[in-house]
Amino acid sequence: MTSPIHSLAAHHYTDPEIFRIESAGLFNRTWQFAGHVSQVANPGDYFTFQLNGESLFCIRNQDNEIKVFYNVCQHRAHELMSGEGNAKLIVCPYHAWTYELSGQLRSGPNIRSVPGFDRSEICLSTVRVEEFCGFLFVNLDPDAAPMDAWFPKAREELAAFVPQHAQLKPVRWEEIPEHCNWKVSVENYSECYHCKLNHPTFSNGVVRPETYDIQPQGHCLRHTTECQNLDQMSYPIDLDSNAHAGDYSSWFLWPLFSFQVYPGNILNTYHWCPVDADHVVVWRGWYTVDGVASELIDNLAQQDLDTTVAEDIGLVESVQRGLKSRGYRPGPLVVDPEGGVNSEHSVMVLQQWMREAATVESNV
Repeated sequence: MTSPIHSLAAHHYTDPEIFRIESAGLFNRTWQFAGHVSQVANPGDYFTFQLNGESLFCIRNQDNEIKVFYNVCQHRAHELMSGEGNAKLIVCPYHAWTYELSGQLRSGPNIRSVPGFDRSEICLSTVRVEEFCGFLFVNLDPDAAPMDAWFPKAREELAAFVPQHAQLKPVRWEEIPEHCNWKVSVENYSECYHCKLNHPTFSNGVVRPETYDIQPQGHCLRHTTECQNLDQMSYPIDLDSNAHAGDYSSWFLWPLFSFQVYPGNILNTYHWCPVDADHVVVWRGWYTVDGVASELIDNLAQQDLDTTVAEDIGLVESVQRGLKSRGYRPGPLVVDPEGGVNSEHSVMVLQQWMREAATVESNV
């Protein structure tokens, strides 16, 4: 007789050393969300962003290629870019060393006076970037496998659920601070064992919980379910608009991002930004064709904030407090071989990835 699989020990969620190991390894060698392709629509368009303590910037060059660079001048390490905008050249504010949009050094004051100076040998340091259905992801590990190897079938499935993805732009972002470890928040997202008890609006007005299931696809957790009966839906949908209009699906891309498609082919996203062992900021994104304002999306996003998001904040913050209790002993996960909404088999898979991340530290 096999023994039940127990949840992770509490120190995985509370120990600053575990968070340090994850930051030094996991976050430096996995695909991380950077931004949306609409932010770099034209040559010279750029935006800056932070990733695990690194300042980076994304720019579309004159050859129409999207590039990501470490935001640091190769002269004396001043940051190059700030905010977002459009640039013909990349000019360091410190000494005016100037780079082409390709990252190659173009010029610098008095550099020709330096014997043996070869500007062709100086180029900004690049970061790997991939476009994934209009979203931009980066990986600080130059040897990492491509996203399609990490998340098999996810790209094709998402494109089928959101056939208009090439026309989408961000229309609304919500910043959600949570006083918990990032893994507590991700685990909460990655099971629906708690949904019927804690999310009545989601369970009764969006999805049909009895059809809910989550299965791994590589390092992706794929959520699937059907929409609720039309007369119970909390917003209108047209079942004839698309083959998947009556379906809900989510693709959680380990470790910190998820695409979520609500019935009616409505795309929204989660982006977890770990702060320290006890804090994470979750960004909720909503998207429409051309970024046009939508009363339906505004109402749905507000409903989500007032119900599911608010309910989950209370849950995950309570868990974080409980993990610090001397009375806590990790209990067995409810792993049903048949899967389904009342099984934590997805958490079992997720926690195995978490164990691996806590024991393997990258040198990247």
